[in-house]
Amino acid sequence: MSAPKTFTTAEVAKHTQRGDVWTVIHGKVYDISKFLDDHPGGEEVLLETAGADSTEGFEDVGHSEDARELLQKYYIGEVEGGKVAAPAKPAAAAKPAPAQEQGGSFFWAIPVAIAAIAAIAYTQLQ
Repeated sequence: MSAPKTFTTAEVAKHTQRGDVWTVIHGKVYDISKFLDDHPGGEEVLLETAGADSTEGFEDVGHSEDARELLQKYYIGEVEGGKVAAPAKPAAAAKPAPAQEQGGSFFWAIPVAIAAIAAIAYTQLQ
């Protein structure tokens, strides 16, 4: 078995457009281009961190073991140095909007995303 391919942060950062999306989770590089349409949380969340380190967001959602196993399908190598910088957050995101302070309307999507990932993984493993 050969050593995994190693990518520089500059190489990873070039892959940010629909149809060519790479991300880094725990120092591993994944080409998730073909998963955009299937992601239960929507493609937008994946495109927001395209070409950068998605570890924090991935862990914050609390992905299941099935989702973690499914992720391996998209593994293409390691990033030099173990991780890349997280994408810069826009200045407007520094202070949450009033709806976000009260829980917002997005948080319903997290359990739905987890359930959908589990369902997809379950059907894939059958």
